[in-house]
Amino acid sequence: MEPPAAKHGSLWNILVRLFSFAVLIFAARFAIIVTVRGGTCDSADFCFFSDNLTLSATSRISDAEDPYSGMNWRRSVEHYAAVFQDLIAEGFLSPNSRALCIDTPSGEDVLALKEVGVIDSVGIFKKPSPPLILHGDPRRHPFSGDAFDFEFSGNGGLERSPRPAEFAAEVCRTLRPGGFAAVHAAVRDAYSFDSFLELFNCFELIRTREINSVDSSPVLEILMKKKNKNPNFEIKTLISGNFVKKCSVKGYKREIIENAEALIEEEPLKPWIILKKIVKNIKYLTSLVDISFKNRYVYVDVGARSYGSSIGSWFRKQYPKQNRTFEVYAIEADKSFHEDYREKRGVTLLPYAAWVRNETLFFEITRDPIKNVMMRGRGMGRINPVQTSSSHMGDKDKIQGFDFAEWLMSTVTKRDFVVVKMDVEGTEFHLIPRLIQTGAICLIDELFLECHYNRWQRCCPGQRSAKYHKTYSQCLDLFTSLRNYGVLVHQWW
Repeated sequence: MEPPAAKHGSLWNILVRLFSFAVLIFAARFAIIVTVRGGTCDSADFCFFSDNLTLSATSRISDAEDPYSGMNWRRSVEHYAAVFQDLIAEGFLSPNSRALCIDTPSGEDVLALKEVGVIDSVGIFKKPSPPLILHGDPRRHPFSGDAFDFEFSGNGGLERSPRPAEFAAEVCRTLRPGGFAAVHAAVRDAYSFDSFLELFNCFELIRTREINSVDSSPVLEILMKKKNKNPNFEIKTLISGNFVKKCSVKGYKREIIENAEALIEEEPLKPWIILKKIVKNIKYLTSLVDISFKNRYVYVDVGARSYGSSIGSWFRKQYPKQNRTFEVYAIEADKSFHEDYREKRGVTLLPYAAWVRNETLFFEITRDPIKNVMMRGRGMGRINPVQTSSSHMGDKDKIQGFDFAEWLMSTVTKRDFVVVKMDVEGTEFHLIPRLIQTGAICLIDELFLECHYNRWQRCCPGQRSAKYHKTYSQCLDLFTSLRNYGVLVHQWW
């Protein structure tokens, strides 16, 4: 006969094992609910969570401890919901639309679309947050072409893009023909708005309206519809005989030119000191307009001489760039300056002469009028075509010229912001007509031009320079014609 204590011990061990097994079953079921099903409960489940509190992405609305469920985040959702409801009421968005939100860090716009009934909506950002946000680059959407009916860009995504033309091209690629795109952008003036439309030239503008952004700052809502056929993004120019391609000079361009500093109509008696006064009075284009929606920013120094002559001393230090990084091209034929650019970062040297066609040229070296010796290294050489073997001083004075207008058209587009400084010792009277004839002049947003004429000499009072045959009146005509073509040109000395 077993002692009573033994019976009680055996029964206790059985109860402990049964309880442990039950706890294990419960823990396993709880783990499945949380990890596999996202923590959601239906009526048949035994769950510690209430019906209105889940661990899924949609719980961000109500979970006070989730960073996405704060008051500001919820206010953003409601703001975008109101925006999208307006678009639905106007017929530009529907519950059946497949929608994409571009460069959305937190997905408020995506959730807003879902809440107004556009269920098939998703966002892309460099850091994914499923299920609202997938990994994607605004310039490389992870979707096939014509995949969406509606695309939206808010939060200043376009302004932040280092290549807004690629941003716009991806919207064009992934939006179906006839689909709509809405962009919220801080467009500040007519120049920036026109630059914006140049980026989205596969679209037609439907309407714009000023609204308040999430933080109550003013923003422009731009609604566009994708055209059935994509236009060629590149500028095309036809040259036939004496045909001249004129620039499209819009009203705001006329207004900018009218607000620029006046041209000096009277020939200055001391042109060698006029530059300091001119620089103080110049109204730079970047001080008049916003250039945020340009794709690239390019500075071309034609007749650059040494790096410190104008690139380092003037453009890098004084030209207002609106915190943009410019690609810099230095065009200089004189070999004595080339070594200066060897270790200069961010500058591309073109060791040739800007000319009207591709051909060999004769580089005429300035000579000291008293000693009759060459004066290399002063950037005062003039160029002329080589015609006969007797028309040059030796092979060392031959240089290669290139068609500057053709090079410019192959290097930049209308979507780029292009600044040109030109100091070419009289060759401007060849280059400017060529730029106008080809239409390449339309690609230049701002031009700083030194016009060479038979000016009064500093060394010899009462005498004019015999080096140049043009008059100041002819230079003034050149500046006037450029402004008539819609080019903001400044007199440069």
